[in-house]
Amino acid sequence: MTVVDDDRIHMADSNDERTLDDMFEALERMGVPEGYKAEIVGGHIFMSPQRDTHWDIILDIVEQLRTKHPRKRIKSDVRIDYPGHLNGFATDVTLVAEGATRDDKGLWHYQDVEFVAEVISRSTSMNDYGPKKDAYAAAGVPAYLIVNPYTGKCVLHTTPKDGAYPEPERFGFGKPVDLTDTPVGLVLDTTDFPRD
Repeated sequence: MTVVDDDRIHMADSNDERTLDDMFEALERMGVPEGYKAEIVGGHIFMSPQRDTHWDIILDIVEQLRTKHPRKRIKSDVRIDYPGHLNGFATDVTLVAEGATRDDKGLWHYQDVEFVAEVISRSTSMNDYGPKKDAYAAAGVPAYLIVNPYTGKCVLHTTPKDGAYPEPERFGFGKPVDLTDTPVGLVLDTTDFPRD
């Protein structure tokens, strides 16, 4: 494995232990291209482009959350570290619990996450349906919504038990997503979600 360290390239020993902080610091030094977001899933760095459709759906969800929750509890593209091997996600939309605080490094605690929404990108959709879903379940995130603008469908995972979500509910765009029995406490209107 090749590692960038202080503007020098060297071969890492097989027993070198990288941390999320090391990896995010390297990303900052290299720079993420404008219009992209970077996440670390299972120790792998993924960069995905932000598209208009992607942003429109994120903003729609945020605006609906704002009808019930204060702005300071709603996060977007903010790093939160989750259980598992090197999982540092920059979720599209996150709702943290009332009274949540950041740690000494300025990061939110995954234990305070009450809701996550991911709007998939083609290049990283396997993360949203797989390792990220597993990490959110292991973290006990009460509600996880996957929004797919390519198929016009949403998948809702709720009430994780023993580190896994039970069978999800599925909704087509235009159908309401009932989150009233979750900490979100509202029905999400998907009528105006655009498709790609």
